[in-house]
Amino acid sequence: MTKAELIEAVAIRCKMALDPAQTAVDTFFGSLVTAMQEGRRVEIRGFGSFQMKDYDGYMGRNPRTGEPVSVPPKRLPVFKVGKGLERAVDGGRNVHE
Repeated sequence: MTKAELIEAVAIRCKMALDPAQTAVDTFFGSLVTAMQEGRRVEIRGFGSFQMKDYDGYMGRNPRTGEPVSVPPKRLPVFKVGKGLERAVDGGRNVHE
């Protein structure tokens, strides 16, 4: 599903025009990104949680040349699936049931 498809689904489900649906979707993702930039964990019960994880730098290898390459430390978002989503996907049930 693309962002445009999500916006359309929200508009249909909430019986609203596309513009307010786009605002809702943009606000949701914007709030999620802002919270994570601030180092906060975002939990959506039954769906999952998002948080930032710090990774140490290390010495890697260029796969083409085999030369050692220094990989700097980085901070990346991590998603952990919630029990409700896991059951819905694994059991093939609809989340809205």
